[in-house]
Order: sequence, then C-alpha cells, then structure tokens
Amino acid sequence: MKKSLKYFAINKPYGVLSQFTDKEGRRTLKSLFNFPKDVYPVGRLDMDSEGLLLLTNDKFLTNYLLNPKNKHEREYFVQVEGIPTDEAILKLSEGLIIEGRKTLPAKVKLIDEPDFPPRIPPIRERKTIPTSWLSITLIEGRNRQVRKMTAAVGFPTLRLVRVRIKNILLGELKFGEVRELTKSEIEGLFS
Repeated sequence: MKKSLKYFAINKPYGVLSQFTDKEGRRTLKSLFNFPKDVYPVGRLDMDSEGLLLLTNDKFLTNYLLNPKNKHEREYFVQVEGIPTDEAILKLSEGLIIEGRKTLPAKVKLIDEPDFPPRIPPIRERKTIPTSWLSITLIEGRNRQVRKMTAAVGFPTLRLVRVRIKNILLGELKFGEVRELTKSEIEGLFS
C-alpha cells in the first residue's frame, strides 16, 4: 500500500521546540496539533524564534530542502537593537565570517515594522535604544545564523520570525495555527 504524503505549514510560536518530544518537558509541536505519526519538521526554528515551519512525511522533499546544494530561499523578518547603518547592511548582504566560515551572500533591507501580534513574553525594550526591522533572505541554513550575523555587525537580534520558505508564505497563519499545503504550493517547492 502506497503511503499518503502529507504537507503542513505551521506558525511556530516563541517558546516551542521544533520537535515532538523533549526530555526536559518543554513545549513541543505535539502541543499545537495532532500531526500524523510519520510527519516531521523540515529543518528547524530555535525555541526563541517564531514563524513558518514546514512538516511532511515526504522524505524526498525533506532531503531536497535540507541539501545546501539546492540553495532555496528562506526569508526572515528580524527585529534588531538599534538602526543598522548602510555599512552593516552591506556586510550582511555580502557575507561575513562566522565561526571561521564566510556566510553566502544574502538579500538584506530595512523594512517597516511588520504587523505581528506582540510576542509573549514581550521583547525587552530600552528607552534609550531604538529598534528596527530587517528582511533577511538566506540561501543557507546554518545554526542560529541570522542571530550570529546581526550580532557580528553590532545589531543584536531581539525577535526573529521566518516568513517564507521558497514559495511558501507565512501569510495570515496565527501563532500555533496549522494548515495543509495546496497542490500548487507543493509543486512550487519542487521547482
């Protein structure tokens, strides 16, 4: 019997692990939705990151999306401490050395504050230091890469929300909400 392939998008909230079990009893994806037993996240978002996460039981798609050779885009909206200079944005765009390896070029631009609900718990705010938002689009997925990149240019990440993986958009999904991908979205992931 051929197994039925399933594809989900979820808006992972802050404080939830991108896995189904945790020995320390922290919140996991299992607390958000009753996923089929053979469905797993494609990649991950850190516990303190939010936004779009794909889950599937399609091993071919998982391998395709996780293979760095395929260089598919992942877009993040990133709230940083301070207002990045043109020089800092250029460094982020051209790539910089993190842990002995240069990051691949990225698309980086200042954006208006997105219309996200406030994070719970809230971001720490300092009266004397403004914050701003960047759109950062990567074609690689190193561990905590965005946070390390913004820190390296002097503008630490306060909040990180993934809004796009290739052709799949976070869109109107609310925190913790799950939806199945459409046929055209699934086809777009493979193109």
